Amino acid sequence: MTEYDTVLFDSDGVLVEPPTYETKVEATRAAFTEVGVKRPKNHHIDEIVNGTTVERLHQICAAYELDVNTFWEARERLDEESQFKKFESDSRTRYDDVTAISDVSQTCGIVSNNHHSTIEFVMDFFDLQSTFDTYYGREKTVESLDYKKPNTHYLDLALSELGGESALYVGDSEHDVIAAHQAGMDSVFVRRPHCTDVTLSTTPTYEINNLHEIPEIVG
Repeated sequence: MTEYDTVLFDSDGVLVEPPTYETKVEATRAAFTEVGVKRPKNHHIDEIVNGTTVERLHQICAAYELDVNTFWEARERLDEESQFKKFESDSRTRYDDVTAISDVSQTCGIVSNNHHSTIEFVMDFFDLQSTFDTYYGREKTVESLDYKKPNTHYLDLALSELGGESALYVGDSEHDVIAAHQAGMDSVFVRRPHCTDVTLSTTPTYEINNLHEIPEIVG
């Protein structure tokens, strides 16, 4: 079994419950309303919620004659606020098995596609500061969309900071597995309730049902 010196974790779907599709849709609709678009097309909302690119976001905004930065500032702000409210109302919470990470002696970090400031909120809200040595989320900018996994950008930054030579990345999506392998890392796919039936086109190094299996994997 490989010996690891660094373990990185995704946040949404691994450490905390992921935001619901409905919550993300509501925040996106609210952003359109704020910038004066009362009836955005449903397929445009779906594209934004499911992960748009910089190029496609420019095209969507052009369809409504919107300034892309103005719209995206509203969308990111309202999206983040909606996440905070769900955590604060206990509608969304941390997974119980996150406590298993305290049994991991290796250097640990978080790398997420969510906002960096949202990950900071999660760290504070669930008192995880002592569990992780660093954390990376994306900036709330249009340009950050192209740095989302499977791009290795934030994984590379975390590894550079922590200095790991043999790292493991724990995620809950195919993009997580692909990003890990492209960054030269082994991967763990966690089958949470929201991804129980997901079929992966790429094979993770390990597949687990909960985080209690991580200490055994890393030895």
